[in-house]
Amino acid sequence: QVQLVESGGGLVQDGGSLRLSCAVSGRTFYNYAMGWFRQAPGKEREFVARITRNSGVTNYADSVKGRFTISRDNAKNTVYLQMNSLKPEDTAVYYCAAGLLGGGLPDRYDYWGQGTQVTVSS
Repeated sequence: QVQLVESGGGLVQDGGSLRLSCAVSGRTFYNYAMGWFRQAPGKEREFVARITRNSGVTNYADSVKGRFTISRDNAKNTVYLQMNSLKPEDTAVYYCAAGLLGGGLPDRYDYWGQGTQVTVSS
């Protein structure tokens, strides 16, 4: 079984930065593509960023491109999301996910974390 635990969320001002971490249990972390999604109140869960198993490919939602960076450390079983120039519209619960397929759709991921709240004040 694979378990994911996010951390690093919090309250930040408009223009600020946060770094989210997602620690993944199990010895097969390197087998999984990883993704970050977010869900704001009253909205559907949306894709934020994804990274392939060997970090060879990363993709971002247009809304975060140039501001967010996804990375992973396979030795530490951890994936990160560096978020800069945060905006109030980035406010949401952020989830990390692990999947053998990966990609931009939630149904391509097999395991999910419990989420971490990010709130950006104006």
